[in-house]
Amino acid sequence: MADNSSPVTSSADDQVSAASEGSKARQLLGMKGAADGETSIWKIRLQLMKPITWIPLIWGVLCGAASSGHFVWSVDHVLASLACMLMAGPLLTGYTQTINDYYDRELDAINEPYRPIPSGAIALGQVQLQIWVLLLGGIAVAYGLDRWASHDFPILTALAIGGSFVSYIYSAPPLKLKQNGWLGNYALGASYIALPWWAGHALFGQLNPTVVVLTLLYSMAGLGIAVVNDFKSVEGDEALGLKSLPVMFGVGTAAWICVLMIDIFQAGMATYLIAIHKNLYAVLLILMIIPQITFQDMYFLRDPLANDVKYQASAQPFLVIGMLILGLALGHTDYLVS
Repeated sequence: MADNSSPVTSSADDQVSAASEGSKARQLLGMKGAADGETSIWKIRLQLMKPITWIPLIWGVLCGAASSGHFVWSVDHVLASLACMLMAGPLLTGYTQTINDYYDRELDAINEPYRPIPSGAIALGQVQLQIWVLLLGGIAVAYGLDRWASHDFPILTALAIGGSFVSYIYSAPPLKLKQNGWLGNYALGASYIALPWWAGHALFGQLNPTVVVLTLLYSMAGLGIAVVNDFKSVEGDEALGLKSLPVMFGVGTAAWICVLMIDIFQAGMATYLIAIHKNLYAVLLILMIIPQITFQDMYFLRDPLANDVKYQASAQPFLVIGMLILGLALGHTDYLVS
């Protein structure tokens, strides 16, 4: 029997199929540009947890372990670090994203109607159950890690509870920190950089004021990264009166604020490394800033609304590598790891 399909038709079908698969992948990861229609309850639950957002927290734990100066490549240390990454990523970040979707369901109905709650794919009672399971699971893992590390004070448990509280007030009324572009984005940046860093450092070493202050300052770069996520929500934020930076200052000015926060505070970390005579690490960190500036000019500053995802994919790897460079430098600084 003859095949009557033309190459053009086959190519078009392939493109539609590829676009559909890509949309499903974005949906599962919790990324912009997803499609609705998912029926598997476990995939819906995973979508609520936005796995794409786990990566910075997992990386932050790695940076903290490096900055402690006491991590070794042994079975028990590797397993402990993986458990800490599970706590920071899938469990507590999953909790954060789920509770954010719960309280943002009216906003998502405008900006991202394909999300599980506004699309009606999952009942609110099921969402509440997921919030509690993830929260209690994360705190339980933190407590187990404190026992493993023989901490006199359960610092990981305290960090888990404190971070979870910040996540709650970030999303939930009456405080709802995300209503303020500066405060909300800094809380998000600190949750992505400082908190997991502290957890990884405290798991293997003694958390000290220098590391705490440096990571809180570095979290200002995280504020810049958090602003990137606000550009996709301008319409809904304006409708509901949320004062994100793109709403307050306009898209163009907010884009400049975003890139300057990232570049200035990463350069500040390099300056600190020069001050403590870690010049090689400082040079490596500066080399990470150069491609970021290039991609900022190529993509983000020219059209932040259209190029936000492309910019994040191209530039953020250099930011997170820079974080690890700082962590390794601190881990090789005797007075910080003694």
